[in-house]
Amino acid sequence: MGSNFVWIPQLVDDDQPRYLALVDAIANAIENGTLKVGDRLPPQRRLAWKLGLNPSTTQQAYREAAARHLVAGEVGRGTYVLAGSKEATLFRIKEHHGQQPLIDLSTNVPVADPHNLDLHDSLRSLLQRPDSGLLDHYLGPEQLLLGRIRGAHWLANRGLTLSADELLLCGGAQQALALVLQSFCQAGEPVMLEALSAPGIKAACRQLRLPVHGVALDNQGLRPDDLDRVARASGARVLVTTPTLHNPTGACMDDGRREAIAEVVRRLGLLVIEDDVYGALSDSRPLYPLLGNKGIYISSLSKTVAAGLRLGWVVATPPVLAQVDPHAQASHWSVSPLNLHVACQWIEDGTAARRLAWQRKETSERWRLTRRLLGERLQNTAQPSPHAWLATPHGAEKVVRQCREQGVEVVPASVFAIGASQVQAVRISLSAAASRAQLKRGLEVVHQVLLEQ
Repeated sequence: MGSNFVWIPQLVDDDQPRYLALVDAIANAIENGTLKVGDRLPPQRRLAWKLGLNPSTTQQAYREAAARHLVAGEVGRGTYVLAGSKEATLFRIKEHHGQQPLIDLSTNVPVADPHNLDLHDSLRSLLQRPDSGLLDHYLGPEQLLLGRIRGAHWLANRGLTLSADELLLCGGAQQALALVLQSFCQAGEPVMLEALSAPGIKAACRQLRLPVHGVALDNQGLRPDDLDRVARASGARVLVTTPTLHNPTGACMDDGRREAIAEVVRRLGLLVIEDDVYGALSDSRPLYPLLGNKGIYISSLSKTVAAGLRLGWVVATPPVLAQVDPHAQASHWSVSPLNLHVACQWIEDGTAARRLAWQRKETSERWRLTRRLLGERLQNTAQPSPHAWLATPHGAEKVVRQCREQGVEVVPASVFAIGASQVQAVRISLSAAASRAQLKRGLEVVHQVLLEQ
C-alpha cells in the first residue's frame, strides 16, 4: 500500500465490547486483503479519536490482536500486521477469567487417554536397546526405508496397496502439504480449496502466496459441478481436498461422489492433493485410488494415534514423488529419529492399531453423546466424527462469544471460510475435552446458549 494509506475501520454495531469489535475489524481486514502483511496500523490515540473511542479501548484492542498473533508492536515503530489471520485465533493462548476451568471444544486433537502408558513403556524399552545411540545421529538410509515400509503397512488399513518407493516421510501432514504445494505451485498461482477449509491448509497457501478459490460443499463434501465451474473460471489446476471426515463439516464422500469428482479431475487434467488425516477414524475409502498419476495422498498419525508423533507420509506414483522431492531428502529433514522409532515400533507390534481402535470407539461414544444433546442442530450426522458442525441461524460470532463468557471455546465458520461467507455455524471439537463428562458440560452450555438466542 502507498505510504499515505491510513486504515480506519467501520466497527460493527452489536452488543460486544468495543475493543472486541475493533479486534474483529482488524482480523477481517487481514482476511479480505485490506490490510497486508507488514502494513502499519494507525497509532492508538489517533485511531481512538477517529472512532470516538477512549484511548484505553484501542490499547486493549491492540493488545488482544497481538495475543491472537494478528499484529505485533515495536517500540518507536508502531504496530504492524503479522503473517496471520483470523484462523490464528485457534492457536492463541486461551484466557478465561471465570470460576470454572475452561472447556476447550475448539482444538482438533485425538482424545487423550490419561491411563495409557504406551509411550512410557516404549521409551523405557528403547533406552535398553544397544542401538539407542542412533537417536543422536541423522537418520540413515535403513531407518528411512523402514519408515516407508511401515508406512505402507499402516496405510494398507485404508485400502491402499503401496510399495516403499511410493511414499516419502515427512514431519507430519502440515509439512507434507506445504512441501507438495511448494513443489507444484508458483507464487501467485491459484489453488482450489473447499469453501470451508482447515486453518492449516489456508495458512500453507498464504505462506506460499497462493491465491485460493473456494469450491462449494454439500452434505457429502466437495460438489463436482462447482469444481468444474471454479476450475474453468479461475484457471487453477491444483485442488486440495479432505474427502473423509472433512474439517470442519465432518462430511464424507460416498462412492458415487468420489467417482464424480475423479471424472472432473480426469477431464480437466487437475492435480488433487488429498488430506486424509482423519480417514482412519472411518470406513470410507480414499479418493486417491481413482486418480492415477493425478493424485497425491497425505496422511499422518497425529489425528488418529498420538498428537505428538509428528510423522506423516506423502503418497504418489514414483514419477510424481520425484517432482515433490527429486533427491528424496527435503521431505524427511524434520523427521525426528525418536518419533520415527516409536512410530515404526508401534505399527510393527500392533500398538498403533490398538490405539486407533480405542480412538474410534471413544470418538463414536462422544459422537452419540453430541447427537443426543444437540441433534436437531447438527449437520452431517450419519458418520461419527471427531468434530461436529452446528447450525447457528442467529449468528455464529455471537454464539462463540457467549459460550466463551461461560467458559466454553468453540470456533465460528469464519475461521474456515475462503473469502467472505454467510455461513452461520460453529465447529465443536469432541475430542479436545478431557473426559466425556467435561464434554457433556460443554455441550450443555452450547445448547443453553442456543436456546437463549
